[in-house]
Amino acid sequence: MNKVSGQKSAYSYLYPQIVPNDHMMLDVGDGHEIYVEECGNPDGIPVVVLHGGPGGGCSPYMRRFFNPELYRVILFDQRGCGRSRPFASVEANTTWHLIDDIETIRRHFGIDRWIVFGGSWGATLALAYAQTHPDRALHLVLRGVFLATQEELDWFYGGGAGLFWPELWAEFVALVPEAERDDCIAAYNKRLFSGDRAEEITFARAWSVWENALASIGSNGVAGEPPAEFARAFARLENHYFTHKAFFDEDGQLLKNADRLADVAGTIVQGRFDMICPPVSAYKLQKVWPRARLTMIGQSGHALSEPDITRALVQVMDGLARPVR
Repeated sequence: MNKVSGQKSAYSYLYPQIVPNDHMMLDVGDGHEIYVEECGNPDGIPVVVLHGGPGGGCSPYMRRFFNPELYRVILFDQRGCGRSRPFASVEANTTWHLIDDIETIRRHFGIDRWIVFGGSWGATLALAYAQTHPDRALHLVLRGVFLATQEELDWFYGGGAGLFWPELWAEFVALVPEAERDDCIAAYNKRLFSGDRAEEITFARAWSVWENALASIGSNGVAGEPPAEFARAFARLENHYFTHKAFFDEDGQLLKNADRLADVAGTIVQGRFDMICPPVSAYKLQKVWPRARLTMIGQSGHALSEPDITRALVQVMDGLARPVR
């Protein structure tokens, strides 16, 4: 759940393009190797970037939210997506595996504490990581909060968002038998993991198009057809995580465990008209996390590249560079 749309209008707020100082494939066990890169100042303030999805992968665009003279930026593709291998694999791929991978990366670079920057699913993972390792989080910067609750899944895959985009919702559900439409996540799961590659790609594209089309407030509902292999990895990983409720022990776990963030400050940047991750989740999170500051961004949706969201995130990171240093 982390799309980039309308990039040109947001470019003016970003730092110039940079190339990694180093990049590698890091063996994290269980047959997985993950792609990791380091950008910016090797002696700067460390920040780890958690991409969305699950399954979205990181991109060069994500490097540009940070002053490269002040920040040491670590980006990586989570298990099964992007340049990580095996591609599109859901084996040994859970929230807790990803948290262990983040710790493996931190230790690899010899970092003691770092800022955790994530949006959408990246915000989910950032919260889960910080609640597991609060002593390692300097500050959380979250965008488009997703708490992986049943309420949120019902909103996006149970027809809530479809009330605003009925024609797109009709296309999304049309692929599955009417008798299965009361649980679209389960219905798609059967087809995304059927073993028939053509069927998997058909359903993966439909899954990806439904999400892409709703990412930006300026969307006209036309998302375009994503590349087959990207769509397959993205849809399979998202569906895998959502089928298993993000591998949390109970619904609403991130809210119930918010007390673990008592010593961790945070900044939440939330699009007021986010159709994928409605702002009520960010509001609920801030209410149980007193050290977090919530900023609602008007006339903005979910996408990382919404211009006002881009501007707000760059401003947050510029502001954090002063007191942290």
